[in-house]
Amino acid sequence: MNPEQIISAFDDGERELEPLLEKMGWTSWLGVAELGLVMGSEIVEFLEPKLSDAEKKVIELVKLRIKGDISIDAIENALTVARNPETRDLSLEGRLRMERGLVYFENGEIEKARDDLTWAETRLKSVSKASRDHDISLLNKAAFHLSIDEPMMALHVHGDISRKAGHAHETIAISRIQAARIHMAFGQLFDAARCAFNSHAHAIISEQIQLAVEAGAIFVEISSSYIDDSADKFSDQIISAKPLSAGEEPTLLRVNSNDVHGVLEWCVQNVGQDFSGEERPDLRTLILLAKKLEKVDFFTNLLSNPNRVEDALLAAMCASVSEGTSKETWTNRVTEIMTLTDN
Repeated sequence: MNPEQIISAFDDGERELEPLLEKMGWTSWLGVAELGLVMGSEIVEFLEPKLSDAEKKVIELVKLRIKGDISIDAIENALTVARNPETRDLSLEGRLRMERGLVYFENGEIEKARDDLTWAETRLKSVSKASRDHDISLLNKAAFHLSIDEPMMALHVHGDISRKAGHAHETIAISRIQAARIHMAFGQLFDAARCAFNSHAHAIISEQIQLAVEAGAIFVEISSSYIDDSADKFSDQIISAKPLSAGEEPTLLRVNSNDVHGVLEWCVQNVGQDFSGEERPDLRTLILLAKKLEKVDFFTNLLSNPNRVEDALLAAMCASVSEGTSKETWTNRVTEIMTLTDN
């Protein structure tokens, strides 16, 4: 059960929503109402009587953010309600400080942003660790450090999102794919592959298919040059991996071909059967990886449907992995797409 399913149930006429919220393990309707705003659902008005005064202020802020009108003054107004002894909400105070930190960052006030984002994460960790808002505060804090060229600080924050601390699978997936990119930039290939693999797994669990495909592609890209069929299953390597002590050599990346091919095949099967779209970087990436690993047969359906492809570069890649009349057909398709584009 997730907020989207609750909103879908409401839009289909369901009004007994409490059991659905209980299935999610949530005690507040705020997160559902926020998503309802984004989705344009009437559930927001239905849920308003169930929200506290402080939560209603947060909804007002979300409306302002959607319009692009959010301001420090509006957040300060909401903070006054969250701090009032009669309406106080310690968790929402942390959430609002996070919101203020984001606006400070958007305004270029870096140190004020740093102070608020740090304060917010500390408060949320104290009163609602691994909650939705705490997870968001950690991801925002990591993104903040990365945006001001503090990648090691960002990695440290991602390290606080433990896979064993009750954080949402989606949060772990987002965190690990970002950590994988940072490790790649530092040439730490085993850690990059480990984080990408974990991101792929947690994205699958949370049914975030696009994220799972993206993380899986990163894992395959990193691992494709380090295939060793004497290597243990990569999941076992992750379980046995330990933090390095000072002066210790980094773990060498060795990945069994079954892991690499298995992840690639999953990505190809789950990227979908809709090959349309003038820009399909997802398919381009996967077919390049398939070519490198000599697994172009994973793309049998794509390669037999040139008329369903609208991305000229993707069509050119399909031509490059095809032979005989199929290659000629794909080459002609490239010409057709380019001609249509010129017109």
